Amino acid sequence: MSLVDTDYTPPPAAPIDMLEHVFDANGWAFERSGDEEISTSIKAGWATYQLRALWREEERVLQIIARADLIAPDDRRLALYEALGLINEQLWMGHFELWSADGTVLFRHATLLDNDDGEDVPDLTIGQAEVLVEAAVDEFERFYPVFQLVLFADRSAQDAMAAALFETVGEA
Repeated sequence: MSLVDTDYTPPPAAPIDMLEHVFDANGWAFERSGDEEISTSIKAGWATYQLRALWREEERVLQIIARADLIAPDDRRLALYEALGLINEQLWMGHFELWSADGTVLFRHATLLDNDDGEDVPDLTIGQAEVLVEAAVDEFERFYPVFQLVLFADRSAQDAMAAALFETVGEA
C-alpha cells in the first residue's frame, strides 16, 4: 500500500484529528464519533479493509483496528488459531486475532501517546499517523492469502504460510 505523500504538517492536534488528516489526504471517506473514534474503508489489493481508530484519553492510548471480509467458520477456527500464532511471530507492530463472538479476523495495534512538551495535546505526528494506518493495511495484505488458504482451501497453517509467503528472486 502506498499512501499519498503529504508535505502538509498540521498544527498539533488530537490523535483522531491527525488520522483525519491522513484519511482526507488519501481521499478516503471517513466517519467520526467525536474526538474518540474515526473509521474509514481502504481498498487495497486483496480486500477492502474497514479501519477504525479509538482514542482513550484517560489511558493516553490510540488503538487501530483493521478488519476485512474474513469470517472463520467454526470448523476452521482451530487451524486459524495456529496460523495466527505463526503470523504474529512475524510481526513487529500489532497482532492479528480472531474475534470469538463472530469469528472475524482482525488486526489490532495500540500505541501509548505521551505529551512530552507539557501540552494538553499528545504527541502524534502526521508521519506516525501514516505509519499506523499503513502498518495495519500492509500487514493484512501480506497475510490475507494465508487466511484464505487456511479458511477456504483447508490448508494447514504451515502449508499456507509456505505457499503464501514465498519470495521470488530475479526475473523470468
